[in-house]
Amino acid sequence: MAPRANSTRIVSGSWWFFTLIMISSYTANLAAFLTVKRMKSPIENVEDLSKQKEINYGILESGSTFRFFQKATIPTYKSMYEYMSANAAKSFVKSTQQGIERVLNENYAFILESTMNEYYAERNCQLMQVGGLLDSKGYGIGMPA
Repeated sequence: MAPRANSTRIVSGSWWFFTLIMISSYTANLAAFLTVKRMKSPIENVEDLSKQKEINYGILESGSTFRFFQKATIPTYKSMYEYMSANAAKSFVKSTQQGIERVLNENYAFILESTMNEYYAERNCQLMQVGGLLDSKGYGIGMPA
């Protein structure tokens, strides 16, 4: 019993198209939910990191990130620098590679510049970037006229 009137055919076709889209969406979401293990981090931002004591954190022992924390006027960043200075052996690393190795092998969070963070997170699936930027700087190049 196929519909004979054009209006009935349009309504029927629309209903089946809607049903097809809904079933496809449900199936795709179900498959994604069942196959992807969601990474849940107890730390969502720098404030969470500074307030907890289970995960040690640190930076390169020299460079722009070190100077950023050293000269910080924001209370959270000041307290983080004080913590890292008091625990220098556990917090400061000599190279980025050493910091990455500590993240992979210890209970350690490594704070570094966003471009380096993105670089290492894209190349190693065991690493992830948490939170937003701590600060933002602009650079320019002077050229002769």
